[in-house]
Amino acid sequence: MPARQRGRPRSFDRDAALDQAVRLFWSKGYEATSISDLTAALGIGVRSLYAAFGGKKALFDEVVETYSIRYGGWIARALAEEPTAKQAIARILHEAAKEHTRPGRPRGCMLLCAGDNTNNVDVAEQLRQIRARDIAVYEQRIRADIDAGILPPDTDAASLARYTGAVLQGISQSARDGASREELQRVAALAIQGWH
Repeated sequence: MPARQRGRPRSFDRDAALDQAVRLFWSKGYEATSISDLTAALGIGVRSLYAAFGGKKALFDEVVETYSIRYGGWIARALAEEPTAKQAIARILHEAAKEHTRPGRPRGCMLLCAGDNTNNVDVAEQLRQIRARDIAVYEQRIRADIDAGILPPDTDAASLARYTGAVLQGISQSARDGASREELQRVAALAIQGWH
């Protein structure tokens, strides 16, 4: 009789499990997602969860990175591919309307949704830092256009970047609240008019 193997079964697909965790944190948020929710969604036991991911917060850290690559890469692509900051931001806002209402996945941005009502100071700060980093990236792109003479020298890069972040957060929350893709596309179009 062969010896029984201990630990995770060979059929454990870490990548698929990670995607399930992304969707669970995305739909329920960090605070409301329990260990039992995670083990049920991932199809593994508590000990296997800790062995594979190191616990809820460690799994969440990996989820944030995975989400950014799999579901949030459109922002980096827009910034890299568009010739001006205004065109990049316009594309980001329009793509946000599309991405945050895509069928078959939770609505809104996981990086915003996961932090709703969290009492975990580390999680709240982690997500705040990601949002602040994104706003700094927008500001850097806007300043590059000011330096290149594409935008007027008196352009308030910091406020435009903050405005972009606020509109993105609004699109995400509106998607969660049931706004249609078409409504959010109109919001994106109006928002970019603020660039003159």
